Amino acid sequence: MNRIFAAFILIAFATGAGRELSGTTGVMTAMSQAVIDASRAAVELALGLVGVMAFFLGLMKIAEQGGLLTATARLIAPLMRRLFPEVPPQHPAMGAMIMNFSANLLGLGNAATPFGIRAMQELDRLNPHPGVATDAMVRLLAINTSGLALLPTGVIALRAAAGSIEPAAILPTTLFATTCATLVAIFLTPLLARFYPAPRPTPPVVTYSSEAHVCEETPPLAPLPRWVGWTVALAFVALIAASVRHGQIVSAWIVPTLVVGFIVYGLARGVAVYESFVDGAKEGFQVALRIIPYLVAILAATALLRASGALPFFVSLLAPITGPLGLPAEVLPMAILRPLSGSGAFALLADLLKDPNVGPDSYAGWLASTIQGSTETTFYVLAVYFGAVGIKKMRHAIAAGLAADLAGVIAAVFICSWLYPGAA
Repeated sequence: MNRIFAAFILIAFATGAGRELSGTTGVMTAMSQAVIDASRAAVELALGLVGVMAFFLGLMKIAEQGGLLTATARLIAPLMRRLFPEVPPQHPAMGAMIMNFSANLLGLGNAATPFGIRAMQELDRLNPHPGVATDAMVRLLAINTSGLALLPTGVIALRAAAGSIEPAAILPTTLFATTCATLVAIFLTPLLARFYPAPRPTPPVVTYSSEAHVCEETPPLAPLPRWVGWTVALAFVALIAASVRHGQIVSAWIVPTLVVGFIVYGLARGVAVYESFVDGAKEGFQVALRIIPYLVAILAATALLRASGALPFFVSLLAPITGPLGLPAEVLPMAILRPLSGSGAFALLADLLKDPNVGPDSYAGWLASTIQGSTETTFYVLAVYFGAVGIKKMRHAIAAGLAADLAGVIAAVFICSWLYPGAA
């Protein structure tokens, strides 16, 4: 990350200085203003997350004390053991990661981030090298940066506002692209880990008995009966199907139902829900403060690239190459900006869909919507998740995240070109 951050700054300065010295006035002024605006936006973004993180971390505390995280870990224990063999099956990190994945699948970005931060904090408890990302941390982050969404509600709403005939018709293309990106993230992370020094294996979780004065290994929790897993899986599939068919109605019910479900579960398990909620919510403000420096660094460097003209220049070089491959010039800037700035990419998508020469139902509109809905802002996720636990050495996290982004873009181009060949 040190080299990437320095490269962003140096490339931006060299490009801006070259343009300014060649006669394009105002470039350095624009870069100065961009750094100030980006730094301010980073702090505002972090503070804006305080309330959301406090709320959902409070709910997570109730779930943790009520045993819900352990129960959810048991629910899909075989799958999670294969994805995260370094994490003990009964560890709270398993349940937190499942919550994070579920929220992402349903398009609940506001809930997914606090759940992901909680999962990262639990994984950090198993970290034998504080400040260095473990294999499990990198894999969690790569899966998050791959998109992992079945319901891109924000993109669908934007398409509807732009006058699309079928706003939700991007669901199959988005599902295909995000599935490809997620599979690449899962299979590529262990391969990339070989080129980076890995931490020592996680020691087994032990419990200490004061009476016997011995330590014994905690036995892993047995998975729940298969019928329980199938019942939950079918309920989840039914929820997704209902969301696709009645998206606006179902999506409005998801968060309130989730909140009530956590509270009712806590009460049924005898948890002091108010005290637990407050204890968990206290972490929200502390996490927001910890991630501010990381956000400032990432957003400022990205803003410099854009203001200097380096990013548009890079786009102009690639456009003649990507156009014949199915990635038109009007979509390319958004595809490149997506891993760097989520808000910037969203703004470009909005402008593209409102452009009368493009529109939401053209090939470019379909492709841009699919890319936005099936990829994630890699550097933002890196800053928030790793910043929450003070990770400075990210190992292969950036390479895995960018590879997943690239796979998502390639898959989006392939599926959109195949389903809508007449528009390409």
